[in-house]
Amino acid sequence: MNSIYKTVGVVGAGAMGRGIAQIAAQAGSTVKLFDTQAAAVAQATQAIGAQWDKLAEKNRITPEQAAQYKAQLQGASALSDLADCDLVVEAIVERLDIKKSFFAELEVLVQPTAVLVTNTSSLSVTAIAAALKRPEQFAGYHFFNPVPLMKVVEVIAGLKTKPSICQDLAAYAKQMGHTPVQAQDTPGFIVNHAGRGYGTEALRIVSEGIADFATIDRILKDQVGFKLGPFELMDLTALDVSHPVMESIYQQYYDEPRYRPSVITAQRLAGGVVGKKVGEGFYKYIDGVAQIAPEPAVPVVAEMPPVWVSSRAVRRSELLQLLKDLGAKIETGASPSAQALSIVAPLGFDVTTVAIIERLDPARTIGIDMLIDDKLTKRRVLATNPATRSDMRDAAHALFARDGKAVSVIRDSGGFVTQRVVATIVNIACDICQQGICSPQDLETAVTLGLGYPMGPLMMGDKFGPTEILEVLFNVQTVYGDPRYRPSPWLRRRGAIGLSLTHVES
Repeated sequence: MNSIYKTVGVVGAGAMGRGIAQIAAQAGSTVKLFDTQAAAVAQATQAIGAQWDKLAEKNRITPEQAAQYKAQLQGASALSDLADCDLVVEAIVERLDIKKSFFAELEVLVQPTAVLVTNTSSLSVTAIAAALKRPEQFAGYHFFNPVPLMKVVEVIAGLKTKPSICQDLAAYAKQMGHTPVQAQDTPGFIVNHAGRGYGTEALRIVSEGIADFATIDRILKDQVGFKLGPFELMDLTALDVSHPVMESIYQQYYDEPRYRPSVITAQRLAGGVVGKKVGEGFYKYIDGVAQIAPEPAVPVVAEMPPVWVSSRAVRRSELLQLLKDLGAKIETGASPSAQALSIVAPLGFDVTTVAIIERLDPARTIGIDMLIDDKLTKRRVLATNPATRSDMRDAAHALFARDGKAVSVIRDSGGFVTQRVVATIVNIACDICQQGICSPQDLETAVTLGLGYPMGPLMMGDKFGPTEILEVLFNVQTVYGDPRYRPSPWLRRRGAIGLSLTHVES
């Protein structure tokens, strides 16, 4: 294979550096791996070679290819050994001062045409390049761990980077079997920026006492289709990695409320309860398996009250049909009788607010999240308000569980769980487009490949309705008075006129 970069230097023999060296060699480049710890280089080259041997044993590559790749991977004993490299990829500690010092030392050693790139995940590419004599030859090249399996790479232009550099890096990413996405030099780039909504909003829900970790994870997996719930995901990535990223992006955006971190993760990080790798995070782990309490049993209700459905309920006709299918006795009057269970289905508002506005008895009022078509979800979510009677709560739980579908009952929340988490994800994605950080297409690609979401955030917004997402945000902001929920202009304008979120003006 004729590689765009014939000789590539990789600095840093940790997991990230090893992964980059592996795929660069597979792309046909001669790779020189350097680390200040010589033993780390030897261990890394041995580990990469063993990986190729395993691939050959599984017939993923031929023995001849494995031998060729090994011949193309060399250990470098000094930084000066990288002097003839066409491209040097840095994958060292995530500290601005250390990276700046390293590149200042490297730049005088390499040829003037050499391209220098940083694998930083959260630092400014422009700031790292600020002291260089040739900042136009410098860019960000952000891979994700494990590199051979995570097939997206962010190509980031600094303020002075030549466009042709990014074009070549994108083409080289394709040679390595990866999918490149182009991003502007902004905090978090695309993936870490777009990922702010999932975990931070789930943490806010917990902090309000609405539901526990396991319930929130179940809801978002069963209603939306996420592979991992937010707390499962944070346990997997570990808080010593994810919490500093939350703080970094929040601070770099000058305390933007949309990215506000949580004291919950700060406290757990301080206490060393960081996740699966230490045996305890949001869940406890035994032999690597999360210990999760079973769901509460469905209540046994001797006599079911009649049910009245608000005229303002979202998907009201679908909700009425569902209740009929479940065998409920439905009242059709303008207001509920004194015995009726009142069902409301708001977008963004909490059950308390709706009960007051509609002059319902809060003791007999329950909310259900109907943002998503019931046929498309594996779980129904009900919400009480502070005055809801326990017999009404149990009756609603038993009724909606009659057909065997899982039911979660949470405390009152503006936007339940799914509405506010999905709306936050979509809103942040829309603002990424509004800021011109990347194209809508690259955003969708980066998030699906980099975060493993069931769909891109803009497609998620289109699926559940831009107008509905906009309404959720407006109403959640009314409930909480928090500017974190203010809609992005990208969403507000498209939602107002019913336009697809992926639409780009000509």
